Amino acid sequence: YHERTVHALELEKHLTEARLQALLRQLKPHFLFNTLNGIASLMHSDVEAADRMLVRLSELLRLTMSHPGQPLTRLSEEIAFIEKYLEIERIRFRDRLSVTLDVDPAALETEVPSLILQPLVENAIRHGLEPQARPGHLEITVRRETEGLLLIVRDNGAGLPPGGFTREGIGLGNTRARLFELYGDRHRFELANHPAGGLEIRITLPDA
Repeated sequence: YHERTVHALELEKHLTEARLQALLRQLKPHFLFNTLNGIASLMHSDVEAADRMLVRLSELLRLTMSHPGQPLTRLSEEIAFIEKYLEIERIRFRDRLSVTLDVDPAALETEVPSLILQPLVENAIRHGLEPQARPGHLEITVRRETEGLLLIVRDNGAGLPPGGFTREGIGLGNTRARLFELYGDRHRFELANHPAGGLEIRITLPDA
């Protein structure tokens, strides 16, 4: 009975790892294609900016390839990745995009899901900031609380429509699925309109 129980737990672990790998493989080409589309849109209007974006994209891809595809990574590595990604978006938006990054230094060695911030930031930019003509502002906050590690991504866009999104994109759906595979019911993933305007996404990760 004990051997069967251990075998069942090992099998469940391997299946979970396989599902996480599949979700990560889905996410990586998704953000790559979206970035390439952004570069293509600049090719005929601002070749110099498109060239700078290609250079930043190559740096981002090198950083991505240095990860063997593990489901968890240190927060410091996740922040380094998102900063590279934001460099690309700043080139594309020029003066229309500003970013505030507030990360608790004591949390930098904490393990978080790989690529946890990128799809949230991409969602905020594409659906919150890009459709509007006025300057967009993005806030990324990571801090420790009694319940665990809190990650917040907030934009100053239009926010959630009445009744919520009719359909979640690949990024948000992928994030939900990976969080459930890793933490089950021990995490929180919340989308809500901020009182000052815009959409706020809050993720609470449990302590290990």
